[in-house]
Amino acid sequence: MKKKALWLLALLLLMGQAGLAQSTSTLLPVPAEMRWGQGRLNLSKPLKLQLDNSPDPAVRPAVRRLLTRLQGLAEPATGPVLQIRYGRTGLPEKFDEERYSLRVTPMGVSIDAPTSLGVLRALATLEQLPVTEKKQRYLPEVDIQDQPRFAWRGLLIDAARHFMPVAVMKRNIDGMAAVKLNVLHWHLTDDQGFRIESKVFPRLHTVGSTDGLYYTQAEVREVLAYAAARGIRVVPEFDMPSHTTSWIVAYPRLKSNDSTYAPYTQWRTTNVAIDPTRESTYAFLDSLLTEMTALFPDPYFHAGGDENDGRNWRRTPRIVAYMRANNMVKADGKTVDKHQLQTYFNRRVLALLQKRGKKMIGWDEILGPDLPKETVIQSWRGKKGLNDAVKLGHPALLSSGYYLDLNLTAASSYLTDPLPPDTPLTPAEQQLVLGGEAAMWAEFADSTMLDSRIWPRAAAVAERLWSPPAATQSVADMYRRLPAVSAELEMLGLRHRIVPELLLKQLAGGNNVAPLRTLAEVLEPVKEYKRHFQGFNYTTATPLNRLVDAAPAESEVARRFGVLVDSVVAASGSASGRSAATVRQLATLRAQLLRWQANDALLQPQLLLHPMLREYGPLSTSLAAVAKLLLERLTQLQTGQAASAAWQASAKTLLDKAQAPAGQAELAVVRAARKLAGI
Repeated sequence: MKKKALWLLALLLLMGQAGLAQSTSTLLPVPAEMRWGQGRLNLSKPLKLQLDNSPDPAVRPAVRRLLTRLQGLAEPATGPVLQIRYGRTGLPEKFDEERYSLRVTPMGVSIDAPTSLGVLRALATLEQLPVTEKKQRYLPEVDIQDQPRFAWRGLLIDAARHFMPVAVMKRNIDGMAAVKLNVLHWHLTDDQGFRIESKVFPRLHTVGSTDGLYYTQAEVREVLAYAAARGIRVVPEFDMPSHTTSWIVAYPRLKSNDSTYAPYTQWRTTNVAIDPTRESTYAFLDSLLTEMTALFPDPYFHAGGDENDGRNWRRTPRIVAYMRANNMVKADGKTVDKHQLQTYFNRRVLALLQKRGKKMIGWDEILGPDLPKETVIQSWRGKKGLNDAVKLGHPALLSSGYYLDLNLTAASSYLTDPLPPDTPLTPAEQQLVLGGEAAMWAEFADSTMLDSRIWPRAAAVAERLWSPPAATQSVADMYRRLPAVSAELEMLGLRHRIVPELLLKQLAGGNNVAPLRTLAEVLEPVKEYKRHFQGFNYTTATPLNRLVDAAPAESEVARRFGVLVDSVVAASGSASGRSAATVRQLATLRAQLLRWQANDALLQPQLLLHPMLREYGPLSTSLAAVAKLLLERLTQLQTGQAASAAWQASAKTLLDKAQAPAGQAELAVVRAARKLAGI
């Protein structure tokens, strides 16, 4: 009996250690299955690669990159083995398997996968496994069986509005590979610029934008090769028939009316569209698509189709006459129907792409009962667009809920699921949901600031699209793991942390940057597209170098403050309100509020001295006022006093005022402040 009791105790201890390893794991995306052991593989002895057969030339360089980051350049003659076995070269464009198994024991590491794609995904997991403890680095013992939930896990990067140099694209591809995203959606053309060299129509890239920046075809091939080496497909987007001002500037014969166009320098949609009624338009597209489809090997090609309200066509008598002659009218038999004309255009473009072996993708505006079912629909306007597309038999992608440029939280993306438990889709219809894409539109993100607007929030989308639903229920745990991923991305060369800090130092103008940082880290840019409508006229030439640009898209300081407030508020209404943990939390809150209250006096002299900072003075003042108010509230909670009606009314007025944005930024702590104040 004594031996049995000891055995049970040992088993419980082992289970506890395995549970602890799992609960403290920082893997993101979380694998489908993990079983943690008790041992560890010490990394004081570098791993020795054992790769006997490798039909995919991308695998060995990928392993070398990993080992270099883990242990330096030298490969040992002896030591624990990293053994890799796989069956064949994986073809991402054919949705080949990305499944893998990864086993770490005290003796070494083994990776097994059906294809080389699985090996690349396993390497991404392995890079996240090392633990540092008392200056020693090790890999915890673990057995992982993993595979993606969705085959299509994308990131859209808009290189048309602000041009993104090759180096920027490459480091973001590295970020994608780290979190197992596998499709780069490269938005290459828009009203503000045509960003790719065309040897057939060279005026497209030389005349269509004011800055004249574009990718040569050699640079495009360089990016394609870089992505392919990391198991990432590249799908180009040539947005049409709207978002084509740059095309029309270069080749006026494409336009729908008699207007004269110059390179477009604003951000709002022009509502300009190329003429879909002339055969010369399709001759032009035939030549252009012949050139561009040959450059991009992926079988999918994005033709856009969004935000064409039809006014450019309805105001042109010749096009209206064409629509009437071809019975493109609404049910009343009189009103011309621009959607029918766009469907006609979509069919013509689809035929051109199919002739070249491509599958067309379009935004959800193109969806209609007459659209051929082989067209893939990407829904950006809402979940309804995805469901409607699938019910009509179309493969579909979800981007609604994953728009990073809206400056919403990682949690909001994490809680968006292409196939939630309450999906109205049948099992057969669900098979048509390919996956989803995070989208980074670049009106307010140039090549310098892009990384900080994508990362680390895109990692939340990556986990939603990779991991099984049962493993992704905890928003709090996602946030626990996100900083570790952010640090890994920085090691890979992403500049999402360093660039905002450099901008703060520049704005501080040689003064102590700490007070400005204290304010900036609790600011966020205004949400959605409000930045267009707050008294500052942005153009393609406007530098993004104000405090709003240094502010995080999601304030981690404000988020943690909110978590602390939630805990204190919950405890104040329970029997544990006087617990030691609550006392510590109250002390932490008080210290934070005292820092915010004191910061305004330190910062205001800087704000007054620097013209670019003066507009943020009200936010600094509001932060101090909110802090003072909440310090009063903490005193009430600690002394058991109820807030009077007069105090609550005054608090509401103050917090309403603090909610007002300035300089296109807003205080990110106001929501939590309302909760703590009981407003």
